[in-house]
Amino acid sequence: MTSATWKKYLLWFANEHVEFRLPEIQSIASLFNINIKWLEKPSQQPYWVVELPSEKAVRQIASRSIGLRCCLELWAQAKTEEELHMNVKAYPLELMKPYFKPELSFKINVETFCNRQTQAEKVAKIESFSYLPLEGPVRLKDPDICLQLIEYYGLDSNNIPEKPYELFFGRWIADGQRDVITKLSLKTRKFIGNTSMDPQLSLYMANQALVQNGDLVLDPFVGTGSLLVAASHFGGYVLGSDIDFLMLHGKTRPTRIQQKKERDKDESVHSNMQQYGRGSHYLDVIVADAALPLWRSTFKLDSIITDPPYGIREATERIGTTKNYQISDHHLLGHIPSKVEYGLQHIYHDLFRFAAQHLKMGGRLVCWVPVVRDDYSEDKLPTHPCFQLLANSEQVLTTYTSRRLLTLEKIQEPHEEYSRTEANTLMGDFRAKFFRYGEEHRKQRKLRKALAREAYLQSAAQREEPTDGESQDRDSSSSER
Repeated sequence: MTSATWKKYLLWFANEHVEFRLPEIQSIASLFNINIKWLEKPSQQPYWVVELPSEKAVRQIASRSIGLRCCLELWAQAKTEEELHMNVKAYPLELMKPYFKPELSFKINVETFCNRQTQAEKVAKIESFSYLPLEGPVRLKDPDICLQLIEYYGLDSNNIPEKPYELFFGRWIADGQRDVITKLSLKTRKFIGNTSMDPQLSLYMANQALVQNGDLVLDPFVGTGSLLVAASHFGGYVLGSDIDFLMLHGKTRPTRIQQKKERDKDESVHSNMQQYGRGSHYLDVIVADAALPLWRSTFKLDSIITDPPYGIREATERIGTTKNYQISDHHLLGHIPSKVEYGLQHIYHDLFRFAAQHLKMGGRLVCWVPVVRDDYSEDKLPTHPCFQLLANSEQVLTTYTSRRLLTLEKIQEPHEEYSRTEANTLMGDFRAKFFRYGEEHRKQRKLRKALAREAYLQSAAQREEPTDGESQDRDSSSSER
């Protein structure tokens, strides 16, 4: 395709999980082999102006993106209304004409970001485009052509300017996949637990793992299977493993407040998959220890997406014992192995080693890493010579902790001489610091409340204490009585 056929488009995003936008769009572009020309460097603003080779490319991006609200073929961009209308009139008429035919119905939408406008104000803005040679009938529901005006008033809802900072006008091409977040909501899901990943982040992970039809996807810390649900939504065949026997068999305590003391008999990862019509993409979940070898060396995966336990709401355990004993043969069949603590450094060492061996070349590992924010630097993240870090996005958890979503691509097969995972010390004492900082934060909060209360009581006492003039008046009034 020649550069002359490229057009300018507006990518309009939801204003949340800002750090995840670029990794997701880059992953989708890689999946469909789309070259994106950035006319403006991606920023914190909820819009990007880009050039793309075709409308098909736009629709492919929108068919996967969770952060994207909609895409427009951008006809005009300006700082003021007057300038916007000038730019719309200057847009080549031959590029508009295919959409201005008598048989094509249309409508014009007005959207404002960080500002509210009345219906009358919106209608006035729509009528200001009366100079467009629109010939078809107006249809408010499912028109053939939808034109859209977007006004951007900045990110500070407490300081809304009188006039928008930026205005955009163009033809709507497609919406993103925001509706899938509601479809997969944890509120209506059959089987959830304390650490079930919310649908939006799960879908981001599936996108960054490049999951597509027919892929084989594994979560080695599967829990209630939220990541399997997201991967299957994009056509992946999914399987998982977890050391928690009770969780995988739906025997743990229910997490919903209104729920009964016991779970329903049919609560399971499989029931979640059936709930969303993805039962045919469910392979199995296995009770297994991620620290011990389970799969054949020739077993290959297209991607691994996972959220290992941090030792906060779920224990970090592996099979083991500090005692020295043997199990007799007649007890072996029903024996449940004892467990020992499984440190975060060891978890990521084993995860990276496993991924290096079992991912296909070019396959992706997408996983979360918990960090103490003051201690964080990128060079402290776990690394492995078989992987290249493609993306690193932060989700803030508390004032002092966060977790980072890493997207890594396998670039070479493992060999003995360079198979070691460097986990450094970033996560070594995360659990201890989490509770220590949490306790310090609670103490500081209590102290601030105590000081604030003391200041309030002192202020109240001073307001009640009479002045000299008031004291004399009271004494005089008392002597008169």
